[in-house]
Amino acid sequence: MPSKAKTVFDYLNELPEERIIAIEKLRKVILKNLPKGFKEEMNYGMIGYVVPHSLYKKGYHCDPLMPLPFMNIASQKNFVAVYHMGIYANPKLLNWFVEEYPKHCKTKLDMGKSCLRFKKVDEIPFKLIGELASKMTPKDWIAIYETKFNK
Repeated sequence: MPSKAKTVFDYLNELPEERIIAIEKLRKVILKNLPKGFKEEMNYGMIGYVVPHSLYKKGYHCDPLMPLPFMNIASQKNFVAVYHMGIYANPKLLNWFVEEYPKHCKTKLDMGKSCLRFKKVDEIPFKLIGELASKMTPKDWIAIYETKFNK
């Protein structure tokens, strides 16, 4: 269930302690590695990293009032989730991630189209998530988004 928190701080305060530690560590590694231009904000009830309207005036095609989503992190009922639109839209990036994952984790990759699910917080590959966050600039994401989703 999406959070109704208006700020990242409020979102973190809703979480159980073990999830706070994991989400804060994810935030830290993402913010350290995310290319300049993305903005952190609450987005769809999760902590989001978006291309702000100042860089992409059209916004998200599903709701142009919303900035263009790129990456989110969330504490779900049974897992911590990392959503990354780049691995959904860019097969080369997806292949890179799938090949790298076993080098960082002993557990099987639990993944949907853009969702990485981690049932145990001590098995989150923080370094790999940081590297994934670094792989695409806002300009790169806008170009892929324009080609694949916003025709």
